[in-house]
Amino acid sequence: MMCIKKRLQKTIVIGTSCCGKTTFAGRLAATLQSHHIELDAIYWLPGWNPRNTLDFINMVESKTSRDNWVTDGNYKNVREIILPRATAIIWLNYTLPRVFYQAIKRTITRSWTKEALYSGNFESFQKSFFSRESILLWVLTSFNKRKRTYGKLFNEKPFPDMSYIEFRRPCDAEAFFKTL
Repeated sequence: MMCIKKRLQKTIVIGTSCCGKTTFAGRLAATLQSHHIELDAIYWLPGWNPRNTLDFINMVESKTSRDNWVTDGNYKNVREIILPRATAIIWLNYTLPRVFYQAIKRTITRSWTKEALYSGNFESFQKSFFSRESILLWVLTSFNKRKRTYGKLFNEKPFPDMSYIEFRRPCDAEAFFKTL
């Protein structure tokens, strides 16, 4: 078990939007007694305004300089910082129907309950279902691109000392936690 935990000392959790990265990463960080670095929470300021790119990069650099962490997110502008530091990368590679179902369910729940997200932001029915900035539209338009990008990363394995772990179904991810 210690070997597995050592391998997961600095872990990146990736996947398409709404696949469950943050939930998985938070649970993994708690299991490993590690720092959870949620990139969305760093990136988004009040009013859904993005943080200045340089500030975002500097904050991510600082947080990933620790000895143990689990991060989640798909931010291209910090990928070159995080990837070389990581010891493992976990890809939640679920199907579009599964991810889109999760996106709809999560969005309806968050819109209904007015659950506060990063920097006090929240999802609304209007923005989620009737806007070009819809998270649901984003899931549909970015899904295949993310799958290609991460498929290439996992095929090429540019960091030979990194552990590459892929889950194609939530039950496989759940089984993984039982090994920890």
